[in-house]
Amino acid sequence: MYIWHMKPAEVNLKWTELQQKIAADFDTDTPDIKVILFLIGVQELGQGPRKFSKRQKEELMHIATCKLFSQMGFYELEGLDQDGWPHWKLVKTIPNYTLLEQEMLMKSLVIEYFESM
Repeated sequence: MYIWHMKPAEVNLKWTELQQKIAADFDTDTPDIKVILFLIGVQELGQGPRKFSKRQKEELMHIATCKLFSQMGFYELEGLDQDGWPHWKLVKTIPNYTLLEQEMLMKSLVIEYFESM
């Protein structure tokens, strides 16, 4: 079970601050979790910004999710394919969290990701 490093109120405050920072940095509307996962995926792909197909955008969000959950030991990087895209493998089962727990977990992992950069 993941040990929460922050209380929900702190997670929500830091999440709002992160959303505002990203909105300001990209001169855009307040991003939701999907947009932030996309940005993490682009960062982890390491090939710079460009146009992506809908399928590639979904794959980038998957890359981000795997990267975030690797912080907890659930995923492990297998390597890169011939196009340089990372591939992850599930190494331990992710517990069945409630929707609220899932939301708090994802937000806290995203916050930790950006704080570690």
